[in-house]
Amino acid sequence: MDIFSLIRDRLAGLDPLLVVAVIAAVCAFILAATIGVTILLIGRRRRRAEEAAEAERLEAEENEARMAELRRLQAETTGLVRAMGDMLANRQSQFEKAFSERLDTVTHRIGQSIQHTTQQTGENLNRLNERLAVIDSAQKNITALASQVTSLQGVLSNKQQRGAFGQGRMEMIIQDGLPKGSFEFQFTLSNATRPDCVIHFPDQRPLVIDSKFPLEAVTAFRDAKTDDERMIAGRMLRQNVTKHIADIAGKYLIPGETQELALMFVPSESVYAELHDQFDDLIQRAFRSRVVIVSPSLLMLAVQVIQQIHRDARMREAADKIHAEVGHFMEDLKRLRERVRKLEAHFGQATEDIKQIVVSTDKLERRGSRIRDVEFDDGDDQSSVVLPNPVGARRVVAAE
Repeated sequence: MDIFSLIRDRLAGLDPLLVVAVIAAVCAFILAATIGVTILLIGRRRRRAEEAAEAERLEAEENEARMAELRRLQAETTGLVRAMGDMLANRQSQFEKAFSERLDTVTHRIGQSIQHTTQQTGENLNRLNERLAVIDSAQKNITALASQVTSLQGVLSNKQQRGAFGQGRMEMIIQDGLPKGSFEFQFTLSNATRPDCVIHFPDQRPLVIDSKFPLEAVTAFRDAKTDDERMIAGRMLRQNVTKHIADIAGKYLIPGETQELALMFVPSESVYAELHDQFDDLIQRAFRSRVVIVSPSLLMLAVQVIQQIHRDARMREAADKIHAEVGHFMEDLKRLRERVRKLEAHFGQATEDIKQIVVSTDKLERRGSRIRDVEFDDGDDQSSVVLPNPVGARRVVAAE
């Protein structure tokens, strides 16, 4: 094994780029050495030009030998470079194969990720379309509600229509909560006034309900832009509501004819809440005037209480009938008690008779046992039978 084989074996386990660098360095070194040797030979040839032909021949032989050695080295170097090239080509092929495999794996993963992302995107788009459909439906409902609110605002802008709106809500609550005959709309009182509704009580004094609340003052108070406008609107609202409370108390509270309280119906929960928040003095004034301001929910609650009052009144009316029925029931119960006692006496007598019958059967059973257990005595001329005597004595019967 020569030095180049040893070098080739040592370089086989190194990195291809490092091997190429080493080979390039070796070639450069060899080339530099060759150039140096050539220059040296030429110099010696010139210096020894005058020397003898023998020296020239020997020098030429040496040069030839050295050139042969150089050609051999160059040939080995060329083989080594070719081997390194093959090794580099093999390593490059392996690198390309591994890179291709890695690239295929990454491409497959990217494809799966893109497919999963596409599926999720499609699902999200479907959910988005569903939500957009819901939003579209809600938008339509909001548009319809806005049109209804606009129409309601148009209704409330007119005083007569506003009064009809409050009257309609009040009538709907009363009709839904009370039976027919217990209320009446546009009832005429003794002073020729006609309240919006009266509810008849068992004491023949109706409860008056008024539904003509001054909503225009509340609307002006809500639409006020500045503090001055709000103060003026609040003063007007107090005046209108105070006048309405006084009208109800003066017209509909008749001593001995109507109830001591009257109801002023507010057809809006928000208006009722705003009165309590901003105008508590009006609530107190109405209470002192024996006028109770009620919202739709409070009117429903009052209707439920009135239903219970009517039910209690009907129970009181039926109390006499119930008392009479209870009397009849007690009489029937008394007769039932007497009959049960008689039946108990019959059962007692039957029980006593059964006990006597059992006593007799016991006696008969004992007598039969004694007859069955007859004793015979043997004698010389005659036999005698000894029978049990019921009274305890023994009776001897002579045998024939």
